[in-house]
Amino acid sequence: MPSATPTRLSHSAALILKTISLGYRFGLDVMEVTGLPSGTVYPALRRLERDQLVESKWEPEDEAFASNRPARRYYQVTRAGKAAALAATERYPLLARLVPEKHA
Repeated sequence: MPSATPTRLSHSAALILKTISLGYRFGLDVMEVTGLPSGTVYPALRRLERDQLVESKWEPEDEAFASNRPARRYYQVTRAGKAAALAATERYPLLARLVPEKHA
């Protein structure tokens, strides 16, 4: 059961959720876009996942190996997370301008 409601997201969690909703999929990407340190981003990602606002999966080992790096954990926003991101943008209007949409 989700323990947090969309209106109770901290500014940092709201920024991270918004970042993921705009196409940034893994922790380092989120850190680079938001400017937040790993000690903020990764615990927030765990809480967002616990609260079922994001879900994650590990990339296949062979893909990471082919790129000569560790496997990445990819995050995506859930249906509840989309609603929470929208509510957070209403609560923190600057979020709409802080994070550029990722173009693949």
